[in-house]
Amino acid sequence: MAWDTARTRRALLDAAVDEFSEHGFDGARIERVSTRAGVNKERIYQYFGNKQQLFGHVLEAELERIATAIPLTVDQAADLGEYAGKLYDYHRSHPQFIRLLHWEGLKDGGAAALLETERTATYGARVAALAEAQANGTLDPSLEPDDLFYAVLALGAWWFSVPQAVRMIFGGPAEPESERASMVRLVRRLVGQEPVG
Repeated sequence: MAWDTARTRRALLDAAVDEFSEHGFDGARIERVSTRAGVNKERIYQYFGNKQQLFGHVLEAELERIATAIPLTVDQAADLGEYAGKLYDYHRSHPQFIRLLHWEGLKDGGAAALLETERTATYGARVAALAEAQANGTLDPSLEPDDLFYAVLALGAWWFSVPQAVRMIFGGPAEPESERASMVRLVRRLVGQEPVG
């Protein structure tokens, strides 16, 4: 029976996502990744290299996943609130992504961010889409497009970064439908796509 390399790689990456998101880079253990995946740890070194390289592969795969799942184009900027809602949905179903970014940021203050050039280009394309939507009158031009994009990213992540603050501010346990609706409404009002009142 032939060895299914693609499936083994996917199992290892999935296990590594969980391991790094739970323990960070310093606390993650190759042995636990191997155990979670049910694969000999030698395969990790064979397919991904050392722990630092494995973390790079994990982050690269997760960044590609979110970039593909939630693109931001000029057309999508026509309802930036719904884009924010999709971002919320993604983080709710993939909580590991925010945790990975937090762990990356905690290491040297994020100075050694992986794939920084590629990520900067991806963010730049989204900022450019917002700028174009502002120029054509789809979005309120009163906010700088980079400030606006950052605000939407921050709003989308905050629910999952500090759920205890959300609970304290809103006075109870999280209700996903209500949280999502609140975020969509807030972003629409922020960019003049929903009337106040």
